[in-house]
Amino acid sequence: MRSSALWRLLPSARLLVTTLWAGSLWTVGYLVAPVLFSTLSDRVLAGTIAGSIFRIEAWLSVGCGLMLLVMVAFDDASRERRNLLRLIVVMLLCVVVGYFGLQPWMAALREAAGPSGVMEGATRTQFGILHGVASLIYMFQSVLALVLVLKVR
Repeated sequence: MRSSALWRLLPSARLLVTTLWAGSLWTVGYLVAPVLFSTLSDRVLAGTIAGSIFRIEAWLSVGCGLMLLVMVAFDDASRERRNLLRLIVVMLLCVVVGYFGLQPWMAALREAAGPSGVMEGATRTQFGILHGVASLIYMFQSVLALVLVLKVR
């Protein structure tokens, strides 16, 4: 009996984790980071703070994604189980490539640039390209998050 009560809570738990994941993506990427850059006059400091927040967001994404994979994989009642699993895996791949793949390169460029920042000197173009690709991946993941919210409801 207890397991059946837990089983009935699964759709609500999936929706909660999905909402946390999507909401955090949208809040960090489209509210917090832009406010940092528009408020702080020191762009290097704004980038450092944003980088720390994106690191937390990346780990939160991994946690939410793994929890959702488990919840969806064990939910026999899910009509679109295979599609949900694919969507979650693609979103996790976005995190892995965007944050854990591109971010170390960007960090190396920032370190090499020193206190003047990456927007001065030879690293500017490289950093701009990497940042642009990371931003596109993040945007793609954000759109997928919307699809996930609509499918999980």
